[in-house]
Amino acid sequence: MTNKQASNLIPNIVIGQEYDNKYQDAPIHYEALDKLSVFFGHNMPVHRHAQYLQIHFIANGEVDFHIDDQVFQAQAPCCFVTPPSSPHSFRINVQAKGHVLTIHQSLIWQLLTDGLQQAIGSERIQAMCIEQKSLPNNEQQAWLLLNQSFQHIANEWQHQALAKQLALEGMVRTLIIQLVRLSSSKGHNLQHSTKVDDNDVRIFNSFSDLIEQHYCEHWLVPQYLAAIGISESRLNVLCQRISKQSPKKLIHNRMVLEIKRMLAFTKMSVNDICYQTGFSDPAYFSRFFKKHSGKTALAYRKEQE
Repeated sequence: MTNKQASNLIPNIVIGQEYDNKYQDAPIHYEALDKLSVFFGHNMPVHRHAQYLQIHFIANGEVDFHIDDQVFQAQAPCCFVTPPSSPHSFRINVQAKGHVLTIHQSLIWQLLTDGLQQAIGSERIQAMCIEQKSLPNNEQQAWLLLNQSFQHIANEWQHQALAKQLALEGMVRTLIIQLVRLSSSKGHNLQHSTKVDDNDVRIFNSFSDLIEQHYCEHWLVPQYLAAIGISESRLNVLCQRISKQSPKKLIHNRMVLEIKRMLAFTKMSVNDICYQTGFSDPAYFSRFFKKHSGKTALAYRKEQE
């Protein structure tokens, strides 16, 4: 399987469908990082957002971020930009605060057409990590302006006001230009990233695809190893290197995410969700969900109402 084929099989998450139904077709989606993390988790397994660029602004804590074949390690405050359709995963602190912007690529294309492409000398915005502490002194004011831009977008998003969509689009365009400017400074991603071997990326993507196909069948790690054809130690090493999580943790995270989706977006009973996700014992299902989410299924559903 090629990298391109594997990427096409990696779970595609559409925020407006799987998290915020009322914004299903919105070209811009904003959410506070801590609220989004309650739903998707702080250890997010590999996924992609087809046709959407995503920006994470993380205000506190240590961050591990994997985008395509690069692994970034940074200290917040920091900001990550993930290009449309790029496979990525990340690990953030449970207490992390910040912002997450998801932007349809049509808005990015328009910005590039309007002159950004000529300014940056590229037909696309690249993956980037910008860390405040690594920026030179003359760029610190620009970072403060970036922080303010996120706050302005958050405030605009939360209120219904005249020409809200136009205002958001203007703010997002300004924000992206600010990011591109900062990315040319010493705080750009290459200082914090390590390139992952293409074969390791291929194996990791294949493992992620197999999780997507078989997590409801409750495959054990040896079954994945047999399907991929590698040793347990090698899979452990590359999963830790790319996602900072064990193979078992990645499998469990995907199961918990599916249970959360069903609790939030369906009227199925907890027992029905138990059987739908491959569990045969409701008591074990309840223990599993509470262990990995920190709350009971009913408590989680009540929070989503």
